[in-house]
Amino acid sequence: MKSATGSTNIIAAIATPSGQGGIGIVRISGKCLQSLIHAILGYLPQPRYASLGNFLDEDGRMIDQGIAIYFPAPHSYTGEDVLELQGHGGMVIMNLLLARCMALGARLAGPGEFTLRAFLNGRMDLAQAESVMDVISAGTGKAARCAMRSLQGEFSSEIHALVEMLIKLRVLIEATLDFSEEETGLLEQTVFSNKIRLVYDRLKQLLSSARQGSRLREGLHVVLAGQPNAGKSSLMNCLTGEDTAIVTDIPGTTRDAIHRTIEIEGILVHLTDTAGLRETADAIEKIGISRTLSAIQQADLVLLIRDVREEPDTAILGSLPDAFPRIQICNKIDLPDIPPRTEYSGNEEKIYLSAKTGAGINLLREKLLEKAGWQPAANEGVFMARSRHLFALNNAKTHLEQAMEMMDVRQSELLAEELRLTQHWLSLITGEFTTDDLLGEIFTGFCIGK
Repeated sequence: MKSATGSTNIIAAIATPSGQGGIGIVRISGKCLQSLIHAILGYLPQPRYASLGNFLDEDGRMIDQGIAIYFPAPHSYTGEDVLELQGHGGMVIMNLLLARCMALGARLAGPGEFTLRAFLNGRMDLAQAESVMDVISAGTGKAARCAMRSLQGEFSSEIHALVEMLIKLRVLIEATLDFSEEETGLLEQTVFSNKIRLVYDRLKQLLSSARQGSRLREGLHVVLAGQPNAGKSSLMNCLTGEDTAIVTDIPGTTRDAIHRTIEIEGILVHLTDTAGLRETADAIEKIGISRTLSAIQQADLVLLIRDVREEPDTAILGSLPDAFPRIQICNKIDLPDIPPRTEYSGNEEKIYLSAKTGAGINLLREKLLEKAGWQPAANEGVFMARSRHLFALNNAKTHLEQAMEMMDVRQSELLAEELRLTQHWLSLITGEFTTDDLLGEIFTGFCIGK
């Protein structure tokens, strides 16, 4: 796209949230922004220095006064020329500045287009680019620090280290395909097995860290279910520390799902209080029960709550898949004066607590962290990870395991292919191998102006 100022494909966007604030920012990126900058400011600022100036319209009248910062290519966020105009934070002023940029040949940036250009211009890899939004949308301090480690390239460095190790292994294998083992002496099975085991152990450790990072990003989705009047709403209120749900002695008080989010050791736990499960003729209550069953299917974990003085409802237990993650919560232990505890019976886990007094609540909090797969001692090595990262890491691990099996039968051609596929899946994470469709899916979830 050729602009009126002679530049090509210039993008612009308001980079601050809508509404009023002390400062608003318009960001512009493209090749050869000098003429556009002259048109807006009347001069070219010194690179990478904050410069106070007037932002001018086409008639030379002042739109606003503020700070301009010019970042010449390639030393900018996008790798292109970048100009940031920091003016007063009102939407009218911001829209006037944006319109001025458009009149000078810029076009409105798409979601995530600044970061997409940073990736395409080699300023960051794909994993780092994704972590930009993770930093912005982090729900806890630990999640923000985890995302920042990924943005700084620590996650990518681990991927690159694994890829380098795999390349060296593939070189050894390829050598044996071209020459006999007598000529090379490279594929000594014990030595090679040790090398591939080192790669495997490091990949498993990275996958564990990524899983924890995924929990930091996504949180744990927990549904509170059980019979009416078992104390689901009381437990919700106890965990959130506020009167989120209405609590009465009348069974069936909760008719619709109530959603709240709490934080435990930096992990977001998304709680859903649901309608009690029972046979009923009430049409409205039936709808609530139907929604409860739907919420259960989408949960990571179900807390099956019952009055400790009553036997478990076998109909409710039977309605859940056998392998569905769940914990039985034996509530109201204050009435028969039972001490709080955790109990294991086969595959069933039970926690005895009182939502009214808070006794045993810490046992539940610890169990929720355990179910989230969180290991507090290891959190400093955690990287922010998305579902596609976990998918790629799991596939890489599968192919590497298959490669290790090939070692026993000395099938060099198949071993080489499994190592290649392992490297391929790892490289998808950082973007060495990717597709336009994948890039479109990733960057359309970004903010405009980022």
